[in-house]
Amino acid sequence: MDKSVLQEYVDACELIRETEGDIRRLSQKRKTVVQANVKGSMEEFPYIEQRFRIQGTAFTAGDDQCLRHEEKVLERRRENAERVRLQVEEWMLTIPTRMQRIVRYRYLEELSWEQVAARMGRRATADSVRMEAERFLRKK
Repeated sequence: MDKSVLQEYVDACELIRETEGDIRRLSQKRKTVVQANVKGSMEEFPYIEQRFRIQGTAFTAGDDQCLRHEEKVLERRRENAERVRLQVEEWMLTIPTRMQRIVRYRYLEELSWEQVAARMGRRATADSVRMEAERFLRKK
């Protein structure tokens, strides 16, 4: 596991969030109902005017098929990103607790080395935490 995988984790989490938003928008688009009021009367005498409300979707069956296909593609994209996220989280469970904190703060929460050192406490400095992380990632 190296820094590039950790960056991929951050991107995967963001992609999951964006994809879920895209899926919600597609779902809402399919649920959109268009209404119209029309007037009409009987064909025979007496001609009595009546009003009718018509409801339906604003897209065709072909459009619906395209939306369903796009939704399936988005679902696969989310599943792939979820797989990357889970792999990194599984790896995080195998490393020492101190390194878990450093990796989480620096690479997942994207804090600066100074902020990581402040959170780590125990007189940690930005340089000492950075070097500790670099040595660990080089070893892995």
